[in-house]
Amino acid sequence: MKKGWILTGLITMVFVLTSCNQQKKTGEEWIQLFNGEDLTGWTPKITGYEAGDNFGNTFRVEDGMIKVRYDAYDSLRNRFGHLFYQEELSNYKLRVEYRIVGEQCPGAPEWAYKNSGIMIHGQTPESMERDQDFPTSIEVQLLGSDSLVERTNMNVCTPGTNIVMNQELILDHCTNSSSEFFYGEDWITAEVEVRGNEVIYHVINGDTVLQYNQPQLDERDATYARLINLNGGDKMLYKGTISLQSEGHPVDFRRVELQRLD
Repeated sequence: MKKGWILTGLITMVFVLTSCNQQKKTGEEWIQLFNGEDLTGWTPKITGYEAGDNFGNTFRVEDGMIKVRYDAYDSLRNRFGHLFYQEELSNYKLRVEYRIVGEQCPGAPEWAYKNSGIMIHGQTPESMERDQDFPTSIEVQLLGSDSLVERTNMNVCTPGTNIVMNQELILDHCTNSSSEFFYGEDWITAEVEVRGNEVIYHVINGDTVLQYNQPQLDERDATYARLINLNGGDKMLYKGTISLQSEGHPVDFRRVELQRLD
């Protein structure tokens, strides 16, 4: 009888360990959000145009990369663009390999030089106004440096939102990270770890350079009244869209991948 108990216990242990290993493997899996061939699963939204209208082929797939280009623009004219992934997300890691290349689009603002971004916890493209410049979201800035400008990378900006750092509500639009400067057109790996409303980390080439908490809608913003209704009356943001930015400087994205977190 004792042998039967021992055998049953061993079988149970093997089953539990196997299940745990399978769960761990599933949790560590990276999902490719970009298939390398086309923009399936992604929706462009460019200022002045309806969601889905990819004016000037701004977002395109060439050489297995998502490219942001402006050859159809005579001038940018504040036609900022965002390429939205189809799913709203809450707990995840997002990893992007990117490089900022070439010359800035004519007419682009000075602050948009060598400047792009990843928007997280964002509103949907369909909920944006036709002439809205940026989705209400948290922006993970992708920034380059050269002889004209030097700035840290993966800073945070808050269009229509606020964040908390060191238990203090941050009302400034942008906050710098602790990263080094990045020069040239080398590929850079940017990673964002998002834990719902609890905490968000910015990681660049494996180094954590920024951390903040409690992303939330900004009561001062024009989108607040409409979006808080869509958010069930709660200004705290627990989930949202992710999007890649078109802000006036050409950018290449060769990898966009997601790891879901429990």
